[in-house]
Amino acid sequence: MEYMTRQPENLPAPQRLGRWLRLKQYQIEVTFGVYMFTPVEKFVFWSVVFLLFGLFVIACILYLPQHILFIANRAWFYVSGGDMASSSGSNIVAVNHKDSVSLSVSGTAAAAKAAKETIESIAREL
Repeated sequence: MEYMTRQPENLPAPQRLGRWLRLKQYQIEVTFGVYMFTPVEKFVFWSVVFLLFGLFVIACILYLPQHILFIANRAWFYVSGGDMASSSGSNIVAVNHKDSVSLSVSGTAAAAKAAKETIESIAREL
């Protein structure tokens, strides 16, 4: 009953992480009845769990920053009441092609910078 014994709290971080992972493995085995599987079934079960967890981590790394940026831009749109570039009075025309984005900006340098950022965010979303 390694999991029930009280261990010192001042263990190094790798040992605490290892104990926590072993505890989670024990909880999963008891909850889903994995402890009754044959070794081949356990290997298949843990391989599927590792595969799904790996795909989830990769998806979070690839898509979560873009999603958070998209939500932040939407929140800024609703807070500010509109787009930054349109409030400065400049005319922005964006033409989207398959491989390029052309931009026509008239106005101040600040409006050009805001328009460039807007076009870059649109290009990232596409």
